Amino acid sequence: MSIWWSLHLRREAASVPLARRLLLGTMETAGVDPDVSYELSVALTEACANAVEHGGGAGSREPGGAYRVTAYLDGETCRIEVADSGPGFPGAGAPAVPSDEAEHGRGMRLIEELADHVQFGNRSGRGGAVVSFDKLLKWRDSPSLLMA
Repeated sequence: MSIWWSLHLRREAASVPLARRLLLGTMETAGVDPDVSYELSVALTEACANAVEHGGGAGSREPGGAYRVTAYLDGETCRIEVADSGPGFPGAGAPAVPSDEAEHGRGMRLIEELADHVQFGNRSGRGGAVVSFDKLLKWRDSPSLLMA
């Protein structure tokens, strides 16, 4: 089974639960184990919150600092990508790992803990940060979506 969707969202806090609900609904319909769905939804929430908070600014090329969320469920893996139009990650593209006392940056660390593979980078040519992560899926005993 293969499912994918992409959202182009305004850089507003209200967009974060929309992306999360769509992901959870997709996972439930496909028959993904609720624990895996929850972990991915928390990681998605953190990536979206980062795009909302940091994904705009003076260097933004898109009105309102919009961002994009794309999710792919393909076979045994879910891959999620969140790309914004802000200044991107400083330096080589990977955010610095925050200390335990840091006020900001824990979301990126949380994504690393919840996903199996994470990439932090910058969009080439267009500017903006890209956070992509994937996770192996586990399935419920009786999926809602019949697999052909």
